[in-house]
Amino acid sequence: MSIAVETFGFFMSALGLLMLGVTLPNSYWRVSTVHGNVITTNTIFENLWYSCATDSLGVSNCWEFPSMLALSGYVQGCRALMITAILLGFLGLFLGMVGLRCTTVGNMDPSRKAKVLAAAGALHILAGACGMVAISWYAINITTDFFNPLYVGTKYELGPALYLGWSASLLSILGGICLFSTCCCAAKEDPATRARLPYKPSTVVIPRATSDESNISFGKYGKNAYV
Repeated sequence: MSIAVETFGFFMSALGLLMLGVTLPNSYWRVSTVHGNVITTNTIFENLWYSCATDSLGVSNCWEFPSMLALSGYVQGCRALMITAILLGFLGLFLGMVGLRCTTVGNMDPSRKAKVLAAAGALHILAGACGMVAISWYAINITTDFFNPLYVGTKYELGPALYLGWSASLLSILGGICLFSTCCCAAKEDPATRARLPYKPSTVVIPRATSDESNISFGKYGKNAYV
C-alpha cells in the first residue's frame, strides 16, 4: 500500500511541476478588456515578463518590460518565487526517482530510500508553497487595484494562468505530503526482504552423557534405587 501511495505522490508532484512550468510563461496572468466601438475595443493581458494588446481584428502587439529595476516589487518577487519553485521541483523530482522503492536507481537499502524520498517530498512541498505564495501575491495586487476607487490606471482581472498556478501548487503540495509520509516506514524492515532471507537451522548441540558418567551415577544409587 505504501508503494502505491509514494508512486501516486511522485506522479502528482511531477504533474504539479509540469503545470508550474506552463504557468510561468503563460501570457494571461491578468486581463483587461477596454470596451468601445468595433474599431477601438481591445484586450490587454500581461504576465511577469511582457504586456500584450489585441484589438477586435485579432492583431496582437507585445512589448517586454524595459527594466527589471523599474518593475513593481511584487512582480520581481513573483518572478523569484516562481523560478525557485521550478528549481526545487526539479531537484525533488530527481530525488524522487532515486528514492522510489519500485526503482533500482542508486542501489540503496529501503531505509535510505525512505529518507531520500522524504527529502524529495519536502522539496515538493516547498516548491508548491513558493508557487502558491507567488500566485496569491500577484492576485492580491490585482484585486486591490480593481476595488480601489482612487486607482486611475488600467484595472485588470484574474487571468486563467493564476488558476492554473493555484492548481499546480496544490498538486505539488499534496504530492510532496504523500512522498514525505513514507519516512515513517524507514525504521521498519521490508517484508519482501525478510521473505528472501535464507532459512538457517538451529546449530545448538546437546551434549550426550558418556558411558563413564552413566556408570558412576548407576553405582552411586545402586540397583535397588531403580526398582
